[in-house]
Amino acid sequence: MEPIAAQHDRILILDFGSQVTQLIARRLRESGVYCEVWPYTANIERIAGFGAKGIIFSGGPASVTDMASPRPADGVFALNLPVLGICYGQQVMAAMLGGLVEGGHGREFGRAEVTVTGACAITQGVWAPGAVETVWMSHGDRITVLPPGFEVVASSEGAPFALIADVERRYFGTMFHPEVVHTPHGAALLRNFTHGVCGCTGDWTMAGFRAEAVAKLRAQVGGGRVVCGLSGGVDSSVAAVLLHEAIGDQLTCIYVDHGLMRAGESAQVVATFRDRFNITLVHRDASEMFLGALAGVTDPEVKRKTIGRLFIEVFEEEQHKIGGADFLAQGTLYPDVIESVSATGGPSVTIKSHHNVGGLPAGMRMALVEPLRDLFKDEVRALGRELGMPEEIVGRHPFPGPGLAIRIPGEVTREKADLLRLVDTIYLDEIRKAGLYDAIWQAFAVLLPVRTVGVMGDGRTYDMACALRAVTSTDGMTADVYPFEMSFLGRVSARIVNEVRGINRVTYDITSKPPGTIEWE
Repeated sequence: MEPIAAQHDRILILDFGSQVTQLIARRLRESGVYCEVWPYTANIERIAGFGAKGIIFSGGPASVTDMASPRPADGVFALNLPVLGICYGQQVMAAMLGGLVEGGHGREFGRAEVTVTGACAITQGVWAPGAVETVWMSHGDRITVLPPGFEVVASSEGAPFALIADVERRYFGTMFHPEVVHTPHGAALLRNFTHGVCGCTGDWTMAGFRAEAVAKLRAQVGGGRVVCGLSGGVDSSVAAVLLHEAIGDQLTCIYVDHGLMRAGESAQVVATFRDRFNITLVHRDASEMFLGALAGVTDPEVKRKTIGRLFIEVFEEEQHKIGGADFLAQGTLYPDVIESVSATGGPSVTIKSHHNVGGLPAGMRMALVEPLRDLFKDEVRALGRELGMPEEIVGRHPFPGPGLAIRIPGEVTREKADLLRLVDTIYLDEIRKAGLYDAIWQAFAVLLPVRTVGVMGDGRTYDMACALRAVTSTDGMTADVYPFEMSFLGRVSARIVNEVRGINRVTYDITSKPPGTIEWE
């Protein structure tokens, strides 16, 4: 079957290991252009077969001056496609086309100013000759001799060839990163490349994806039965509704309630999917089992593994009760796909087990259905809206698979979970009242394993403390603290200590990621 988006204009991004390669793809998708990220090691036959209208070389940590530094496949320039090289991508293009790159005297990191000295297709209507523009730099090498055919379009103090162009061959290179928000006009420069130079029409929409995905799912599943683990989160919820549109009653969703959800969440999941969308839903309340297994457990990794193991056991029980299935639906997203084939792939340090529960046993012998594997998180939300899903699910902040268990450092008990639910409800209620919910990537409360002395009504208290957390992010890989006004935090604190018996102190976590993680465990 022809893959989704095969009939759309498409751009290929070759990844040389930059930390922000995914942002290139996100910017292109935002402008209606379908693109994929492949490792730079892709061979020329595969690249040619993709049918791209243009190619982008990403940045990367290597130095072109090293003999073993990464190079794209031989023949990539012989395809006669427009090419945009970014940072390392610019340097490797210059080196391969007859220019010279040197190291040791071109270090430039952070915001920089470039002077526009010329004009080309990607600056048209965005940067005027003579203007001084802000960009984001992150490089240690620089081009010192341009390849034949190239001209300088913009320069900075640390990068004389900050933007170069070979107009005839439609090759462009930026020493700066147009994909990051710190380059204010970067998205417009990228759009000029994709739409103006490559001729993309911007026909990648969620309405189109919906129709194509439904057709693809029907072809893949045929008359088979599909089971989907529903968490109530955005990804599994959108996957379930899309699948139901495609195959109807062939889909059964299983919702395992481990007793560690937010207040009212289980009732909302049942009402939304069983009543509103008329999806066959198995709701298993296994809270006693999960909380019993967590009694006395304090190590975060043991908590995660215990919850993951029990989830698999309960899920397996329920799918056997319904007679099994031919396919297992998962909410895999495109960033997961990119990371699995990254240019710098390999073993890495485990900071913590992944929030999501993970795969099911091979003995279940079900083929995978991954209807969202072409999409980024923001596209999943857009698809959910296209499917008519309620905003309280589509716009919901990310929630970890282990739920409140990893927001209760130390032993987890039903009493602690109930206490934290009350605190969390007040916090999110005030965030919504202030109109801040959509400006925040994730906000939640943590129940701290300490007691503190307080005073209430002239009497001494010795109760628990809680921490509040709110961060901004684009993908969860990095995060900054949300800068609440002190008056807001004071109002939330007053409500919590007055309305939640057992809490007498409220703190606000101002740690970014890195060095911290978003969740506490």
